[in-house]
Amino acid sequence: MGALSHLRVIEIGSSAATCYCSRLFADFGADVQKVEPPTGDPLRRSGPLTPGGQSAWFAFLNFNKSSIIIDCAGPDAITRLTELIEGCDILVDGRDVDPAECPSIDIGAIRQRRPALIYIEASWFARDSPYAEFAATDSTVRALAGLIKLVGPVEGPPLHAPDFQVGILAGLWGFVAAASSAFARMQGAAGRSWSLSIFESSLALSEYQLFEAFARSDMMRRIGVNRFWPNFPTGIYETKKGWLGVTTITPAQWHAFCDMLGLSELRDDSALVLGKDRLQRREQIERQFMPRLKTRTAQEWFAEGLKRKIPIVPVPEISDLLQGAEKRERGAIVPVLLGEEEGLTAGSMQRLTLTPPRRGGRVPAPGEQQAFAIARRHLSDAASASSGLIDADGLPLQGIRVIDFTMGWAGPLCTRTLADLGADVIKIEAVQYPDWWRGVDRRPAYVDDQMYEKTLRFCMINRNKRGITLDLTRRPGRTLAKRLISRGDIVVDNYSADVLPKLGLGYDVLRTLNPQLVMMSMSAFGTNSVHRSCRAYGSTLEQGSGLPSVIGKPDGPPLMSHIAFGDAVGGLNGCAAVLVALMHARKTGQGQFIDLSQIECMMPFAAPWITVHSIGGTPPVRYGNRHPQFVPHGCFRCAGEDDWIVVSATEEGMWQRLATVIGRPDWATDTSLRSAEARRGIEDLIERTVEAWTLSRDADQAMSELQAARVAAGVARLPIDLLNDPHVKSRAFLQEVERAFIGPHPQPSIPIREGARPYAVRTAAPTLGQHNKEILSGLLDLSDTEIGHLAKEGIIGTQMLSDAELARSKKVPS
Repeated sequence: MGALSHLRVIEIGSSAATCYCSRLFADFGADVQKVEPPTGDPLRRSGPLTPGGQSAWFAFLNFNKSSIIIDCAGPDAITRLTELIEGCDILVDGRDVDPAECPSIDIGAIRQRRPALIYIEASWFARDSPYAEFAATDSTVRALAGLIKLVGPVEGPPLHAPDFQVGILAGLWGFVAAASSAFARMQGAAGRSWSLSIFESSLALSEYQLFEAFARSDMMRRIGVNRFWPNFPTGIYETKKGWLGVTTITPAQWHAFCDMLGLSELRDDSALVLGKDRLQRREQIERQFMPRLKTRTAQEWFAEGLKRKIPIVPVPEISDLLQGAEKRERGAIVPVLLGEEEGLTAGSMQRLTLTPPRRGGRVPAPGEQQAFAIARRHLSDAASASSGLIDADGLPLQGIRVIDFTMGWAGPLCTRTLADLGADVIKIEAVQYPDWWRGVDRRPAYVDDQMYEKTLRFCMINRNKRGITLDLTRRPGRTLAKRLISRGDIVVDNYSADVLPKLGLGYDVLRTLNPQLVMMSMSAFGTNSVHRSCRAYGSTLEQGSGLPSVIGKPDGPPLMSHIAFGDAVGGLNGCAAVLVALMHARKTGQGQFIDLSQIECMMPFAAPWITVHSIGGTPPVRYGNRHPQFVPHGCFRCAGEDDWIVVSATEEGMWQRLATVIGRPDWATDTSLRSAEARRGIEDLIERTVEAWTLSRDADQAMSELQAARVAAGVARLPIDLLNDPHVKSRAFLQEVERAFIGPHPQPSIPIREGARPYAVRTAAPTLGQHNKEILSGLLDLSDTEIGHLAKEGIIGTQMLSDAELARSKKVPS
């Protein structure tokens, strides 16, 4: 019996996003019934395939579900499906992506009869989007979302992964919508109806670069393989044995990296203090440190980095992930049964310690019921909650209080999402150690000009929160933090695993103050890992996940996909985990600890290769811009300067239309080219022909002509281009918000909507210590005299300390 075993989920249609959304429910014990046509979900035939011909991608998305076959042509098809839906709690609908021969049903009428029903409807874009009729794939959506153009060599096409990404991101967002609704229903609210845009879900990865470019009026461009603006070095480098992921952000990390390599001249160069300055001299700097890295192995450098608190990590191959015991022990890699084949895949990354997820399972054959589903037939929550419900007018997490010890991107995205959904999030910083996304520059000019209040990235990720400052290194600050936590529901931190426990704020202490408390640690490797002390950024998380080893050209280095891929992914997984634990706490009165490893959160993106390799033993194929299933599939040059378009033919009819558009009607009628594998033999020729056609058009014109013929195509946009994207504008995705120090600025919406418009941004991000008095007096009942004393002692404040001031403050007794 899992944390969600009281829920029944019905999944219809076919999309990776809805499959993954409902699989997350299955991970925690929900009875998930997948409705398929007699031929099965089309994803059952998606590559890459195991030696036995099973889809490794489908397996990852669907283990621990049951399957129900409903034939659209059957006389009782609509009746059967309607009865299933009316007896469930949550309906997850992927029909707008691919109907998969699903019977037509009246969802509105069903919801009127069953007001407790929670409904999630996914689409590539949205029904009111200018792109609503676009043929789409994972890769074309990522291209439009600004996630491809910045990756790869300066010359030649951008490099990108061949799929298996946007479905995971959108599935997480869908789960957040459904789980928050299920929690609200536990408080007596009616069910909610959500629309989920897969394209908008992907913008969670683009928003950082969009806002950095917007703030600096700097048009980003590709600057080389494993190089990303605005930080350096943030990439993957060859060692004596193996590859090493390196990230240096703060001046201290850069100095430690130079010391480790014996590069005192670089360390002492005052022009290289910040990453943006180092980026300007990247070629010179790499020429000096790359030969040094080749003198020792990746594992040896990793050990040195741990000692020196440098965010470096070995870049594993898929075989390394499978051979290591820790990932299996933690449940990051789990057994999966695909028919007669036994393999491994990525497990659930929401590592709740009291009510853990299932560790592996069986992929259902078409029409097969899981044994545990048959054994526990019972009425769902919906059956007992269909009357006396309160209209769901308020936000789903109203009344929940979150104490937020997070910094940067990953943790604050988790808590921002909770805040967007109505939770009261109290962000704790210190004037001695403010959120590093305010800036890592502590020189007097930066501090005196309050530049830390003017960083858009901080404002982007901390809206809808209240902010307080507390010096947690001193007893009065820790005491006040404990008082806040005793009045809270959730605590989230993304420090290294030992930071809060060393301050006396570990879960073993806090649970005695608040037995219903849900506390989540979002460290890099996990609290029980042998590498628990590893420092990490979003780049480190991707580097350590195994994903880069399967992306890029066969003869090239492991390839990163993003400057900080792991941040958004870790944040969304953290939000999903917290919601599961919150439901369990509200139902049972039991809080619990969540041990989230952000590196493990990245492993689902490599899941198909993990499964194929675990069964066949052969190294994963690296496709470059090609695809294991679709031919052609690639990124093609257009007429404009650095203009590119991603084009993919996903089935025979699309191939025939593409061939006709590019002037090869003979290919369209050639029966010998009907299958992708047959076309694989002339893939080079096909790609040259496609590019000859795209080179005669600018990217938007090429996309327009291809989409008119229902061929999947997407312009490779820069993140800054999203400011003028037709979809983003028409959907009011960017909201304008006013804030002190910076004035009006855009804010991205969450990609889950209950109506035509997104949830409104209620408040701008807090200035440093903005809500000190409001919270200390209003919530903790402190007097003005007591608050004044705290300010005088430096326990609270509203001004960031410079390096010199910080040094003086450390002399104050704790």
